Amino acid sequence: MSAVTGTGPLLRLASRRDRVLVPVSVLGLVAFTAGSAKATIDLYPSLAGALAIFAPLIRNPATVALYGPPTSLSLDSFAVYKTILLGGVFLCLLAYIVVRRHTRTEEEAGRLELLGAGVVQRRAPLTAAVTLGTLAVLATAVLSGASLAGLGLDSRGSVAFAVSWVIMGLAWVGVTAVAAQLTETTRGTAAISLGALGVAFLLRALGDTSATDSPGRFVVWLSPLGWGERVSPYGSNDFRPLWLGLAAYVLLVGAAFCLRERRDLGAGLLPARAGHPRGSLGSVSGLTVRLARGTLIGWAVTAVVLGLVVGSIAANIESIDASGSTGDMLRALARAQGSNASLVDVFFASELHIGAYAVAALGISIVTRMRTEETALRAEALLATGATRTRWALSHLLLAVVSTTAVMAVVGLLAGVAATRSAAGPSAISVGGLVEAALVTAPAIWVSVAVAMLLVGVAPRLTGLAWAALIVFLLLGELVPVLRWPEWMTNLSPFGHVPTLPVGDLRWLPLVLLTAVAALVAAAGLLALRRRDIPA
Repeated sequence: MSAVTGTGPLLRLASRRDRVLVPVSVLGLVAFTAGSAKATIDLYPSLAGALAIFAPLIRNPATVALYGPPTSLSLDSFAVYKTILLGGVFLCLLAYIVVRRHTRTEEEAGRLELLGAGVVQRRAPLTAAVTLGTLAVLATAVLSGASLAGLGLDSRGSVAFAVSWVIMGLAWVGVTAVAAQLTETTRGTAAISLGALGVAFLLRALGDTSATDSPGRFVVWLSPLGWGERVSPYGSNDFRPLWLGLAAYVLLVGAAFCLRERRDLGAGLLPARAGHPRGSLGSVSGLTVRLARGTLIGWAVTAVVLGLVVGSIAANIESIDASGSTGDMLRALARAQGSNASLVDVFFASELHIGAYAVAALGISIVTRMRTEETALRAEALLATGATRTRWALSHLLLAVVSTTAVMAVVGLLAGVAATRSAAGPSAISVGGLVEAALVTAPAIWVSVAVAMLLVGVAPRLTGLAWAALIVFLLLGELVPVLRWPEWMTNLSPFGHVPTLPVGDLRWLPLVLLTAVAALVAAAGLLALRRRDIPA
């Protein structure tokens, strides 16, 4: 037998387990790319109108740090300005999820040891995971590039767009494969892989915001995200960074296989950190918070950065000249959102709603952690003590509700502070108003969290559908208006019922109904959890 014997069956098994996660994620990223590009093209029919809006924004260091520099001053470039980097980051996250799930997660749960008792060689599980992650990255990049070409964007630029995503995604297939060999826990793998992604983003942001003649510009080339960005889709269309991405992919995957040969099954190359001789946790809630500590710290940092960046960009929008045809276009956009809306209000409403989808992912990750604890048999040991199922589940549910609400409040608060301090002259931006605008999205987030709790209670093996539901909510809430589909489809998403503050008026009835729906769905999940076997 060869060292990869058993790869085919393991790949089919992994594909079957991810038969919902991977297709929905791929199609979601493709729809995100195409929908964003189509919305920009429809909004700016001429390059002059687009330049009037984008020129002040792309000179803002906060905008460049978040989205990167524009690849060119063309309408095609503006159509994908937000999606090149942010979409690439989402693709890296997909690669990380797939590779970690079929390597370290399976190993930690003991399932790889069971499979290894059959006709499966040591390298087969890693080969299958890397193959599935690679196919997911390539499918997403190719379909996204094809969708942009189908919208009428330059074909060579569309190919360059796909190449930029391939560079970023394949890099994180390799990074996660290496991380899975270094640690013996899924949390350790997440810390290394996601920490590397954060460092790569910061290096790229530092290089992009440095002066043109500064040596700091070089640090962009230390980040795989920077390599993908330097392809410059719809600009120079430089395909040379692809060789860097492929070389990194080959070296990282090769290193992962070498490291795999030098460790025992179930162990990592890095020694596990010894715990305290005596524990200090006295409740189920304390344990839940302790296990989610790293996630909460990461999201706290994200909330601070997001709030400051959004506020800085919004303050810059106030300087846009609203005269002539540009003014007419901006006023039309404002009227579409609300009768008394300003461009800044429209921007805040849009960004806070997009941020709410991301924060909902935090709540889902906290609730679905219950399934991880269950399959690893740690929940069974916990419930053998005086802890009850209801207390255990409520600790996760309440932490998800409180943490997501707090993150949205911090984003709104810091966005308001940054906007009022950066705005030149008198400004109508209200810190309290932005906190309120951020908090009204909380009931829709709670519905997403409640769906995750329902799946944990009713169908624990299908908890991945919670992520699919969030993607569907995003598509229904954001792309239906752009694609001019029937308006009733928007109402299928809980985010479609959220008042668009600070643009519109505050309406309490939708918020009360969303809260009631979230409570009922979560209660159904808790009741189902009490009645089923653990683990199941």
